[in-house]
Amino acid sequence: MGDPALKYDMLLSRLRNLASVLVAYSGGTDSTLLAFAGHAVLGDRVLAALALSDMFPMSEVEAARTTARQLNLRMVEVETYELADPRFRANDNDRCYHCKAELFSLLRTVADSKGMRWVVDGSNVDDLADHRPGRRAAREYNVVSPLQDVGMNKGDVREISRMLGLPTAEKPSMACLASRFPYGQAITEDVLQRVTSAEDNVRSLGFHQFRVRAHGEVARLEVDPGEMQRAWEMRVELAAAMRGAGFTYVTQDLEGYRTGSLNEVLPSAERCQS
Repeated sequence: MGDPALKYDMLLSRLRNLASVLVAYSGGTDSTLLAFAGHAVLGDRVLAALALSDMFPMSEVEAARTTARQLNLRMVEVETYELADPRFRANDNDRCYHCKAELFSLLRTVADSKGMRWVVDGSNVDDLADHRPGRRAAREYNVVSPLQDVGMNKGDVREISRMLGLPTAEKPSMACLASRFPYGQAITEDVLQRVTSAEDNVRSLGFHQFRVRAHGEVARLEVDPGEMQRAWEMRVELAAAMRGAGFTYVTQDLEGYRTGSLNEVLPSAERCQS
């Protein structure tokens, strides 16, 4: 609820009051708006930090670099090594915590070395409605979430991005690749490559918003409800695309794409933790 333009003004004011910020930047809709707004009011006192990780396809990294150049954002790149942590590879319910703890610890070090007072991330208020162990890591490292602070949801972020002419206004949501695996299924370089290849193949067929969830030898494809009919009509091509990536069996989820679908196995109370 509320006027998105007013929320943007509130965001600018919030960032101005923070004085200097390091933005956890991925090139997605949320972090791009945050970095752009920070640049608008803080100039050289904002720095976008792009994490290079096995958890994000190189195509996403290149897109983030391109967006930063288009918007004249100051950017630094950092490397994270989630697969070196056996707790992360084990993929328990707190997987996201281990990932974010490593990232935020690193970003805090970078912020200190660059003279930036605060680390900020692009979490919006919609993120409060799902299982997000990474929020615990954010609190531990004193990470600020300005979009949440001013009450912005994903719809607000997209509308404001359209108003500002940002190239990410309609960019599909892109979660960490680890979100493709059910809890308890070990995450390895091989299975990550299988999912990456499968999603590249599906994208080459013209699909916009989707996920390939990996259940062992089974690929469960979630596509946006608006594309489900087309996916059914192209089921032969889609099956070949995912088998070509190394999966034995291919299914299409009848409920379609939705965020956090692998959290549906968690108890309701745990799912809503921030």
